[in-house]
Amino acid sequence: MNIEIKRIDKEIPLPEYKTAGSVGFDIHCRQDTTIPAGKIGLVPGNIIVRTPPGYMLLLALRSSTPKKKGLIKPHGIGVIDQDYSGEEDEIGVQVYNITDGDVLVERGERIAQGIFVKIETCAWEEKDQMGESRGGFGSTG
Repeated sequence: MNIEIKRIDKEIPLPEYKTAGSVGFDIHCRQDTTIPAGKIGLVPGNIIVRTPPGYMLLLALRSSTPKKKGLIKPHGIGVIDQDYSGEEDEIGVQVYNITDGDVLVERGERIAQGIFVKIETCAWEEKDQMGESRGGFGSTG
């Protein structure tokens, strides 16, 4: 699958899959970004991507980011829609600093990974009743 991409800073490498078995490609920080202790910040990802029809681009932190940097995704993942691809639509990686000090994400540092996920949209079929309950929230735990 070929994906249209624009780098804002051409000195920072294109995203890449580090191994033949990698499902996520690395996203690099465009400029030094400090995330204050206990705050949410946005790390500029240096790329604008045209996500193809029938797909979404899922953003997740690299698995080492929480341990090495003390940064987590405040909502777990990021979702890049198919129509987020204009000139001002740089991918940003939202992070939450769980440490007691400021955290610096350096220019060129790999901060997150992107994964293209096949999706379908739906048409709603509203019902007045849905049938028997399987036991409610948390019933499989």
